[in-house]
Amino acid sequence: QVQLAESGGGLVQPGESLRVSCLASGRFYSIYDMGWYRQAPGKERDLVARIESGGSTTYANSVMGRFGVSRNNNMVLLKMNSLKPDDTDVYYCHARALVSSTSISTFWGQGIQVTVSS
Repeated sequence: QVQLAESGGGLVQPGESLRVSCLASGRFYSIYDMGWYRQAPGKERDLVARIESGGSTTYANSVMGRFGVSRNNNMVLLKMNSLKPDDTDVYYCHARALVSSTSISTFWGQGIQVTVSS
């Protein structure tokens, strides 16, 4: 199993920056891709940014040019710049890991609140 420990987040004003990080630990062979999703109450969980093991990245259109995702071994970082009130959500770390020689599984963090408000 893989545990995802998230940190960062909090309350910031519009236009400010914030960083969230997530560290994967546990028993696994390797981590394929890691990333961040976000979810507002009553809505679906949507991709924010993802980084593959080879370094390629994917971003939601709404955060393109403002957010940057990076990875260092089993840690994924999301740097959020020029934050807007619409970015207020619970952010979830996500990872796909090879947990046995034949099995790939998906894991989620507990979620971390990001609030953008004046």
